[in-house]
Amino acid sequence: MSMKLCFLLLILTAHAYAAATSQQEEEEAAAAAHKHIFILAGQSNMAGRGGVLDNNATDELTWNEFVPKECQPNPSILRFSANLAWVEAREPLHADIDVKKVNGIGPGMPFAHELLAKEPKYGVIGLVPCAIGGTTIDEWAKGTPLYNQMVRRARTSLVGGGRIRGLLWMQGESDTNTLPDAEAYKPKLEKFFNDVRFDMMSPMLPIVQVAIASAEGPYIDVIRKAQLGLYLPNVVTVDPKIFAVIQPDKLHLTPQSQVKLGTMMADAYMKLVANSTSKLSKSTAPPTLSNFAFQLAVIPLLSFSLLMILTTNSFTSPSVQ
Repeated sequence: MSMKLCFLLLILTAHAYAAATSQQEEEEAAAAAHKHIFILAGQSNMAGRGGVLDNNATDELTWNEFVPKECQPNPSILRFSANLAWVEAREPLHADIDVKKVNGIGPGMPFAHELLAKEPKYGVIGLVPCAIGGTTIDEWAKGTPLYNQMVRRARTSLVGGGRIRGLLWMQGESDTNTLPDAEAYKPKLEKFFNDVRFDMMSPMLPIVQVAIASAEGPYIDVIRKAQLGLYLPNVVTVDPKIFAVIQPDKLHLTPQSQVKLGTMMADAYMKLVANSTSKLSKSTAPPTLSNFAFQLAVIPLLSFSLLMILTTNSFTSPSVQ
């Protein structure tokens, strides 16, 4: 085999490398333009009770169906339904998830609207509602039905494309009833965040948590201290207490307060991502299909080219007698 042929093989190898790299870049660009997925978890204020009030005529809780402009449907904001399908997001986001309660306005839609307004490059926002009203931190521990359902929904949401970009978490009101529960809250919360990151295979998954502004019991300050004193990488805590208006039930945020909260969470998320010094480089990213295709196509060509060069050298080298 001539050296010209070996040179031709090297050119073909380089071309294959360039083609595989180009394909990978195209796929990454397509993924970036696809769904940016956020998990919504916690209890009632995350699920949304804005506008849910007592109906004096029936003495039952009903949603007044008022939807602020920051919560209106948008073709670029999707919701992962209870049937595990992507649909256009509409309030109430948790209507088919927190089915035992009456749902209203929460922070999810204004969060998504604010992201798209500030960063149109996000393209499509996918929201995965998982919050259930009245739940304690123990009910969200790894292995519990709520935790397992959240993980299953989050993983299934990735089918068809997209990437989980963060966890939005608002919970703690139900852990204020007894002092032992309140004092045990912080380590349980830290473990929950670490478990979610492990099961999502994203050790630096951005997390935006909300410090509670209302409570079921008397130990709200203990819970708030735990939340505001939590220091984990890529976790930010927002505090709506300064503007939160609580509805007559003395527990749930009004629609207007939920809009402000969602906007605050979006701003905090964008700052968290922008300021993060612990982003994983492409070299440490998990393997993708394009990486595998590249390895499958290019590495054998490189090996074959090297073998041909060695073989050619072996046959054309003059023998020394």
